[in-house]
Amino acid sequence: MKSIPCMIMRGGTSRGPFIRMSDLPPQQDEQSKILLSLMGSGHALQVDGVGGGDPLTSKVAIVERSSHPDADVDYLFAQVDVLNKRVDFTPNCGNMLSAVGPYALETGLVDPQEGTTVVRVRNLNTQRLIECLVPTPGRHVQYEGDTRISGVPGTAAGIQLSFLDIMGSKTGKLLPTGQVSEVIDDIAVSCLDAATPIVLLRASSMGVSGNETPAELDAHPTLLTRLESLRVEAGKRMGLGDVRGKVLPKVVLISDSKTPESALNVRYFVPNRCHKAIAVTGAIAVTAAINVPGTIANELFVEAKQITTTELLSSVTLEHPSGTINLTAEYRQQNPLDLARVSLLRTARKIMSGDVFYQLSASTEMTVASP
Repeated sequence: MKSIPCMIMRGGTSRGPFIRMSDLPPQQDEQSKILLSLMGSGHALQVDGVGGGDPLTSKVAIVERSSHPDADVDYLFAQVDVLNKRVDFTPNCGNMLSAVGPYALETGLVDPQEGTTVVRVRNLNTQRLIECLVPTPGRHVQYEGDTRISGVPGTAAGIQLSFLDIMGSKTGKLLPTGQVSEVIDDIAVSCLDAATPIVLLRASSMGVSGNETPAELDAHPTLLTRLESLRVEAGKRMGLGDVRGKVLPKVVLISDSKTPESALNVRYFVPNRCHKAIAVTGAIAVTAAINVPGTIANELFVEAKQITTTELLSSVTLEHPSGTINLTAEYRQQNPLDLARVSLLRTARKIMSGDVFYQLSASTEMTVASP
């Protein structure tokens, strides 16, 4: 048995081990073998590791000091498959990112300041920068507070995340197919890439209301198969290649919100299961889509709210299965195609700190998807 230092943290609505890059081998396939073992993948409960038997709790954050002049730390996210020997390094996770700042401060990668510390993060999955504002009264990370986020019990200290210049994070373009909407297999969709690539479609076009619970959508006899077929074709059109076995792009079903305060109601897939809330990066992409004329999201929003103004929506609230998420968007020169920054409030908690043990098998067969 071998071990490496580890801190298990909750970040937003996700949870997983946080590990120093310097404690892992440099080869990504060797890193993947370690992650699969320590998470216990290959078993539905991940009973032989620290994974939680769900995509939201089978995530790993790898953090290290950054050489980038505008960043303090680098953050590499790994989505570890629960049932299969597969590790995907292509997506980012904004929820796990919520705990990167606290982790960097706890481990001495960044020196805490009095009051609030700004931790500048470079996400290696997307090569984008994020500013994390972490409360540090007395130069110590504060976890207790009165901020409540949907999908997490209780309250905690608020951590502001600001994602900078996130258009085209994986494809290089906000509209990777060059179109605001198009048809795949007789279904109207919009393909966008802002913080993460997504495929948007109306829930009604799939014969569902969009108000179903994740369990109900997961149990639908044909929905997941149909969505995967659409996702695979969208991936090709977006320049992502063959996305079978990968988690990007993500599919988002949208419907009219239940309250006038919210812009849309969303169901986000990860990708072969409905998310119990919504990923931060997915929420950012939907926010961007609402402001781009002609997208499925923009058309549904304008239609449902009976809006005639062309002003950009700077404050966006999205409904999801666990509640709501609030985002603030900033544009350059009020151009919907030039999104400068998206900010939102998350929380995090330190759960344990110590060593995590793993064992390697030379015969392990696995799949690694690199950023």
